[in-house]
Amino acid sequence: MCVSLVRSSASSEGSVTLRSCAVTRPSAPSVSAMRALFPALTEGTEVYLDSAATTQKPLPVIEAVQQYHGSRTANAGRGTYPWATALTERIAGIRAHTARFVGAAHPDEIVFTGGATAALNAVALSWGLANLAEGDEILYSPTDHASNVHPWLYLRTLLGRFGRRITLVPYRVDGLGEADTADILAKVTPRTRLITASHLHHVFGGLSTLEELRGKLDPEVLLCFDCSQSGGHLPVDVTELRADFAVFAAHKMFGAPGTGVLYCHRRVHDRLDPFLPGGNSGVVVADSDLIPSDMPGLLEGGTQNIPGILALGAALDVLDEFGLAEIARHNRDLTLALIEGLRPIPGLEFLPGPGYASCATGYGIVSFTLDGISATDLGFVLGEFGFLVRTGAQCLPHRPHEPGIDAVRVSTHIYNTSDEIDRFVACVSTIAQEVQ
Repeated sequence: MCVSLVRSSASSEGSVTLRSCAVTRPSAPSVSAMRALFPALTEGTEVYLDSAATTQKPLPVIEAVQQYHGSRTANAGRGTYPWATALTERIAGIRAHTARFVGAAHPDEIVFTGGATAALNAVALSWGLANLAEGDEILYSPTDHASNVHPWLYLRTLLGRFGRRITLVPYRVDGLGEADTADILAKVTPRTRLITASHLHHVFGGLSTLEELRGKLDPEVLLCFDCSQSGGHLPVDVTELRADFAVFAAHKMFGAPGTGVLYCHRRVHDRLDPFLPGGNSGVVVADSDLIPSDMPGLLEGGTQNIPGILALGAALDVLDEFGLAEIARHNRDLTLALIEGLRPIPGLEFLPGPGYASCATGYGIVSFTLDGISATDLGFVLGEFGFLVRTGAQCLPHRPHEPGIDAVRVSTHIYNTSDEIDRFVACVSTIAQEVQ
């Protein structure tokens, strides 16, 4: 039910007066039962539409963290007493589960990290420092998340300090928000060593598999995929992607912050140096030198984020229960409904992405701007009425003193409903009428 509301928000383009943007709860029993698994969704009336930033946490994940801290806390891989050995076995099981979940052929291809950012930095420093030579090239998209741009910029700077100059070659993103594979192919040279891409773009919502490049690249060119947005939102198979590296953020797939996954294909294992040498870091000492040992310990120095890994295991169980194909279908349906509802609104413009697709596609991410109000102010006003969305630069890299992208991003998950999308669209429409 809509009730009459009037609120104002200071805007760089004037004040905004709003009506009829009330938020109510969905009533379908099946939806209620599913949403009851996520305590944060039952505490208030807000509509959470920011799952690309982080997902809500289901009860099994919360309980996994609480249980570790409250019962038989120990360190994994360090002791021979039952608490420690049982924990070591659990983590080994979660590693194997993670490998199956992402389509890896072997559990030793799965590295637990401090997050997707840490995983991408591990690739840059563990592989890049050890293997890149003068004149080598990396192809990347400047419009990707900063975590898939800044590590390569830092790697170039670091190598330059030691007299090795590498080149970062930017490639374009097309109107669908996908990597422009024709542009990539045109920029590949005999010095290309790695191509890195967002599997699902965090702002545009475009899916890039690079499948158009298959059979056209030197097999020695490595492929790196940032799967932070696709992991837990749609089926991901790193073997099908032909990835050499792929990274995942646990907190964006129902897990806890501070935990990530780095997939490293076995063919690159002998090209990796330790990322965090120290205790339990997969190295041995010979004649005072560090000799790399086995994966994945080679890249897992120090005490692991044990509660985070246990939370990841619980999150994978929940995702398996829901089914990734069903989650993907649900997000596609919500995306299409969102685009259909927003498209007629005067002054609304979609960023590159599924809003320009010629077929029914969408992966739960839609970004747009609205004439007459900045995205930041629009996000504030939407938040006042209980619609929680992301605004601002959204971790897109940009140079100082240059304007970055300022857009509203809506991102959904299995716990969102079509009713929420309808009410969100109605609220944006009301705002558009007021600011035009």
